[in-house]
Amino acid sequence: MHSFVAFVALTQPPWGHGRKTRAPPALVRVETPAGARGHDGSVALDVELVEIRDFLASHAPFDCLPPAVIDSIPSRLTIGYHRRGTVVLAAGSTPVELLVVRSGAVELREPDGNLVERGGAGTCIGGAALAADGRQPSTVQAIEDTLVLACPAAVFHGLRERYAEFASFFEPRAGRLGEAVTQQRQQQVTRTDQSVLASKVGDIVRRSPVTVAADATILEAARLMSAERISSVLVTDGGRLVGIVTDRDLRTRVLAAGADPTAPVSTVMTSDPATSGPNALALEALLEMVRRNIHHLPVVEDGLPSGMVTATDLLRLQQASPVFLVGDIAKAPDVATVAELATRLQWVVAGLVRQGTSAQDAGRVVTTVGDAIEQRVLGLAEAGLGPPPVPYAWLTLGSRARYEQALGADQDHALLLHDDYRPTLHAPYYEELAELVTSGLQTVGYPRCRGGKMATNPKWRQPLASWRQHVARWVGTPTSEAVLEASVFFDLRHLYGDPGLSAELAAYQRRAAQAAPIFMAHLAAHAASQHPPVGFFRELVVERSGDHRNTLDVKRGGINIIVEIARLHGLACGSEATSTIARLDDGVAARRLSAELAADLRDAWEFLAHLRLRHQTEQVGAGRPADNWIDPSSISHFEKRHLKGAFGVIRSAQGALAQRYPVREMT
Repeated sequence: MHSFVAFVALTQPPWGHGRKTRAPPALVRVETPAGARGHDGSVALDVELVEIRDFLASHAPFDCLPPAVIDSIPSRLTIGYHRRGTVVLAAGSTPVELLVVRSGAVELREPDGNLVERGGAGTCIGGAALAADGRQPSTVQAIEDTLVLACPAAVFHGLRERYAEFASFFEPRAGRLGEAVTQQRQQQVTRTDQSVLASKVGDIVRRSPVTVAADATILEAARLMSAERISSVLVTDGGRLVGIVTDRDLRTRVLAAGADPTAPVSTVMTSDPATSGPNALALEALLEMVRRNIHHLPVVEDGLPSGMVTATDLLRLQQASPVFLVGDIAKAPDVATVAELATRLQWVVAGLVRQGTSAQDAGRVVTTVGDAIEQRVLGLAEAGLGPPPVPYAWLTLGSRARYEQALGADQDHALLLHDDYRPTLHAPYYEELAELVTSGLQTVGYPRCRGGKMATNPKWRQPLASWRQHVARWVGTPTSEAVLEASVFFDLRHLYGDPGLSAELAAYQRRAAQAAPIFMAHLAAHAASQHPPVGFFRELVVERSGDHRNTLDVKRGGINIIVEIARLHGLACGSEATSTIARLDDGVAARRLSAELAADLRDAWEFLAHLRLRHQTEQVGAGRPADNWIDPSSISHFEKRHLKGAFGVIRSAQGALAQRYPVREMT
């Protein structure tokens, strides 16, 4: 390696390679006292320490350190210069210091020549090996003339011992990203109490109070309760709460007692009922109800009623409201009621995020509610049309089929018909069924698929024999369009109708795919062709213009690629699983991918999916539609660093596909 130059500029490199460059700032002569040189001829810094301090403070992992600690570091560093093409740190060597790229660029390659990553200013070199007291696993080479800051091992280890976040940065990738997933959820939990019952009473009041004057008749009160579909009404005098009348009061004090329905409601009300303030904990309200054996608790603020909470409201919080929501949906008498109930899903998801629920578990909850909605809409449509002329199966596709649905999802479904289907006799029934369900789901809040992958499209409404022909064509002649369609249809799950039809088609798909290595190679090529939104030097790449300016699509550039990789390995080993995580596990069991890489991908998927879910709940809470576009400036440095790490995991997995499913199989 060329030796260090005697004059350096700390704000830009003193070279141009023939390129036209702006005039450099004043050059600083660096003294080289005895013993100040590093292992590669670098020299001790004694000037421009403030600039170096600011540089460190803006790059991970130094950005997590207290300001006073960062202030103390620059004077203990040395600086080294590496010309383009020279080795900065060789594979197999034992690092004696942490190197940080000050300017220029480097690349890391494994001993077999495979590119690991490239990095620019701020890239740390040798830290993982130094932390593990081991050897450098990859060769680091300068791909531009490069300045590096060298942090002595003693300083490095001292920072690791004192600051956990600094130390975690240099742990093996899977551990770092796994920790990020855990901390990501823990940070969310710390924003609110872990128990949903720690919510305030005012937060769970769902509507304005329904009141009746004390001099109104019992009949008027009963009619108001019926019209408002409520089980109790508050009785007021001059706006202030004086009593409450419930369904039970009307049964026991009016009907059973033979009371005159034209008498004042005040004669049968419960006077001076127990109340709660809006800032009381939900748990306190529940305990008060249990103690008094009551089911309704008026919420009063400054003596005036502001709402009502019921035992059902509180128990729904305690017993996981998705269970109650699904039950309510199953009993809905019409699509309008289903749509009204579906609005509760956003609050269910917000509660899950507040509790730190994993993205995998939250996705299953959202999917389960979505299944209940679609099944009820199907049941209502079938009840209106009458019994189907031949057996059929309604198939859900995409993220719903994988149990990974998020907020803001559109429709993806297909109709699988029995081979007894005769178009001239049966087509009108199934055309109308498909339209009723699709329009019903649109009313509920699920937009139609822009790509037309719905049962309303005749292409996605076929008998079993026709679907088999489609699958055979997709795997036998894997054109670009065929690969895209197969990617959707191979995420398939039975939802309604004859489960035997769905099982038969799914089994045929697995056999056909597993027997088609060329098809697998095409799936691998497609998965490898997608680009995570991270640039040449691991900088996040955002949209430069348009509606999504300065944001990146975490679904298209991250989650979907992992989904494709998992689907590929799952199909290759004949897995019956549809979820991404289960497919990765089956791929490991079948030795289609390493346990380490699968663990990395699981952590990356969970991190990205949880980041998206939190982003969506914040959007919905602000009254905006949910999407997948995240502004990197809106997340913490910790999350931003691990977002880059997740994209790096994806790139590594994409690189491994070429070895497992070589291009030669495509010819």
